Amino acid sequence: MIEYVRGPLVDLTPALAVVECHGVGYGVNITLNTFSAIQGRQEVKLWITESIREDAYQLWGFESRDERELFLLLTSVSGIGAAMARMILSAMTPAELCSIISDGNDKMLKQVKGIGPKAAQRIIVDLRDKISTLGISPASSVTTAAPSVNTEVQKESEAALTMLGFSPAPTHKVVLKILEEEPDAPVERVIKLALKML
Repeated sequence: MIEYVRGPLVDLTPALAVVECHGVGYGVNITLNTFSAIQGRQEVKLWITESIREDAYQLWGFESRDERELFLLLTSVSGIGAAMARMILSAMTPAELCSIISDGNDKMLKQVKGIGPKAAQRIIVDLRDKISTLGISPASSVTTAAPSVNTEVQKESEAALTMLGFSPAPTHKVVLKILEEEPDAPVERVIKLALKML
């Protein structure tokens, strides 16, 4: 079992990080929170969980152990797979997610693409008691504002959302709308907003 990978960050997109370890480049699926945390770093350490199926072997990496633990808790809920857990952890920080689950705020969970009323309730019921053991301090929503060139942000946001499984045409419309309203929004902010609109 791989506990973590540490090494030079060779390539980075909002959905994937390539980390080199002893001459091997590991493609690691990441959340937007991890993307924000490791952006600009030369070397990274990502806490890993593995997903092994007949047709695929995937690595999921997180900048913090807390985020990895939340990912594992989310995937333990019936009907929540790794891709959906990543979507949830890309739409909100670990602290925000803990607050939402503790407060039983299913409305916020339902804003995430693919989470219906039943899934939201299942997450809250299954995880409400478990998250208290993680010791993550609840927090209000956090916004980051690192200004970028609009076309670069647009292209990177659209590419990341396409990788997450959204159709290019509606993705393009939504990203443009967000950037019209918030011209200085960084990629992670655009994607977080888009996840609630698509």
